Amino acid sequence: MTRVKRGTVARKRRNKILDLNRGFRGSHSTLFRTANQRSLKALSSSYSDRRKKKRQYRRLWIRRINAGVRSHGTSYSRFMHDVKVNRQNLNRKVLSQLVILDPTSFKTLCDKVKAS
Repeated sequence: MTRVKRGTVARKRRNKILDLNRGFRGSHSTLFRTANQRSLKALSSSYSDRRKKKRQYRRLWIRRINAGVRSHGTSYSRFMHDVKVNRQNLNRKVLSQLVILDPTSFKTLCDKVKAS
């Protein structure tokens, strides 16, 4: 069997992992074995966290809308029900931006929804 010298190939593979781990703490950014484990863990966490991010933003939007609506004297669930009944096609992201960026138009929306 022929001898295979892997100097450059192996170094390239290891450096690729170490480059991914730049900025990690301690040996996780300098030693290949620990860096390899840490990068596998980080990549699997990033996959699941991309899905968690969507849930967390939805919770944030709901909290913002709830805070804005309670200042106008109603609850979040009642407000969202009235929005659906009145066929106001505004999603939670847009409603939360209205609460923060344009409170006057949010107040008119609340009054319009409450009136019907």
